[in-house]
Amino acid sequence: MGKKDKKSKTAEQKARVAAKQSKKAAQKEKKAKAKGQGDDSDAEDVDLDAVLAQYAEEQAKFLKVTEVVSGPPTPRASATLIASPAGRNELFLFGGEYFDGTLATFFNNLFVYQVDKHEWREVTSPNSPLPRSGHAWCRGGNTGGIYLFGGEFSSPKQGTFYHYNDFWHLDPSTREWTRIETKGKGPPARSGHRMTYFKNYILLFGGFQDTSQQTKYLQDLWVYDCQKYTWHNVVLPPASQKPDARSSFSFLPHESGAVIYGGYSRVKTSTAVSKQQKGGAQRTILKPVVHQDTWFLRITPPSTDAPANAVPTFRWERRKKPANPPTPYRAGATMAFHKGRGIMFGGVHDVEATEEGIESEFFDSLYAWNTDRNRFFQMSLRRPRAPGKKQQVAMQAAKRNRGKADEEELMRNLALLEAKANSTKIESDPMDVDLPKKEEEEDSEEKRNLPVRFEMPHRRFNSQLAVLDDTLFIFGGTFERGDQEFTFNDLYSIDLVKLDGVKEIFYNEPEHWYDAIAVDSDEEGEDEEEASDEGESEDEEMQSVEAASTAATSVTEPAQTEAEAEQETEAPVQDSRPHPRPFESLRDFFTRTSTEWQDILISKLKEGTTGSETTVKELRKKAFSLADEKWWDCREEITALEDEQEEAGIGEVVSIADRSDVPSAGRRR
Repeated sequence: MGKKDKKSKTAEQKARVAAKQSKKAAQKEKKAKAKGQGDDSDAEDVDLDAVLAQYAEEQAKFLKVTEVVSGPPTPRASATLIASPAGRNELFLFGGEYFDGTLATFFNNLFVYQVDKHEWREVTSPNSPLPRSGHAWCRGGNTGGIYLFGGEFSSPKQGTFYHYNDFWHLDPSTREWTRIETKGKGPPARSGHRMTYFKNYILLFGGFQDTSQQTKYLQDLWVYDCQKYTWHNVVLPPASQKPDARSSFSFLPHESGAVIYGGYSRVKTSTAVSKQQKGGAQRTILKPVVHQDTWFLRITPPSTDAPANAVPTFRWERRKKPANPPTPYRAGATMAFHKGRGIMFGGVHDVEATEEGIESEFFDSLYAWNTDRNRFFQMSLRRPRAPGKKQQVAMQAAKRNRGKADEEELMRNLALLEAKANSTKIESDPMDVDLPKKEEEEDSEEKRNLPVRFEMPHRRFNSQLAVLDDTLFIFGGTFERGDQEFTFNDLYSIDLVKLDGVKEIFYNEPEHWYDAIAVDSDEEGEDEEEASDEGESEDEEMQSVEAASTAATSVTEPAQTEAEAEQETEAPVQDSRPHPRPFESLRDFFTRTSTEWQDILISKLKEGTTGSETTVKELRKKAFSLADEKWWDCREEITALEDEQEEAGIGEVVSIADRSDVPSAGRRR
């Protein structure tokens, strides 16, 4: 989790981190004073201008734009993702930051994901934006290309930070960046803003400016004319209504302008210093506000007989509260545009539990917001129906036909090889006739056949969304568990028409994902002691059951074979091991049974069947290996049960005793 003065996150994350870490920061400061240590902030030690100049100098060493095949991007938050506007099946990912709990790292590399080839490419350029996060970009509308503005950068320890006000254009075909030097004044530096397009114009609204003293949220509207290369600051009449200042909202294009939904800000309010004393002293605090309003920006282009320097007219229109909105309200729910609607995923709802921290609820739900009807619709995945008897017979016949075809093809290849060997001697290897082509085809098929599951990606907020044709792509995001913060490094795709599952393009487990949660209270420690006591009592009961079963077999007549006796004595041990449930993923299975697997390993440690020295992390890894082995061993049996339950119209089976609203590692709703 970041420190209280962390400046490179989005505004809502900063406020939430400050609330959650107030007690922890005070304890650290107390310990530092006791040890005679000073403040570890680098606010006075780092010259950001010099650091950025060094970045620019290193970047200038690239002589040309290069593009190389690479692996997926490293973990990062507050990056930007967009589908190629050039009609190619490509996604562009730029920038972002990663905080490991001590130091922050910012990125300015451009990644291109080629959907058809399932291949990542990293692009380096002598002229590209400097490292940043919290920036915004959008496609150029009728003019093409991608436009980027603003963002922020900080020192490694995040004692000082810097906001950008530069404006860039990216050519999707050549991957070449161009800094745009506009005529006249442009928007001031900011972060957390949003951009969209309308015909030949780029629209920019909101965001925030952060200093060491305060965070200022913005509500100014700027319009860039892509043909005249000029910015216009839209100044409305004093009586005109307009959206409140905010950041991290959704800004979508519309055929008559643009629409805004939601956002986050902090407003000043007064509260009593002492809750017991009425009418006493007051203090000013910044209260977090999650906006739920919607606005329509109506744009009227200039008439044909208007002067050449004429600009469109702009008017904000407040709309009614949207119908069927997601409840409870949530921040960090990102949205992508798709055919007149916004596709929204994730988010977090904060409930202030105590003065020391915040209780948070994270979401993995998917919504579609119809911008014309101003109505939300929840989207659910559609599990394919189990095939009927006729379909099963047809599938078996097709399988037999494929087997015969493969056998015939193999015989033909053997005949060709024999004929070639008996004829003239050729220097090339005779195995190069047909088999390598078939292997290449199989490899390409494996690359295209990505794993599909029927559960949404793990709950998170501030993930990056992009829509390419009719497919939604979800990249990264942030999740919190207690005082731990995780930055996801994964990419998924969902067909918005079929909704036939979630394809996992890649997934890298977050660092410390399975580490034990730090105990912050005596009550949690008591719960762990009770759990360990229960585990020990279960082990004792299991040992007594095994002893009783052994005694029973010794009394009976020796009419059984040794193999049967071994099966009977091992049966109770096999039954005692956790068993997967229908429709339960491997990650959910391990989350539910992690303690039981660890108890099994601990009992083996006591018996001396495994190594005597094992750390907590190694214990959890071994427990996951046991759960993984058990889950796959039972896969056919569980699949058969799932098919039977689907035919009977039964969905996911959930134990009431195991249901909980507390976020936990790996659990999906």
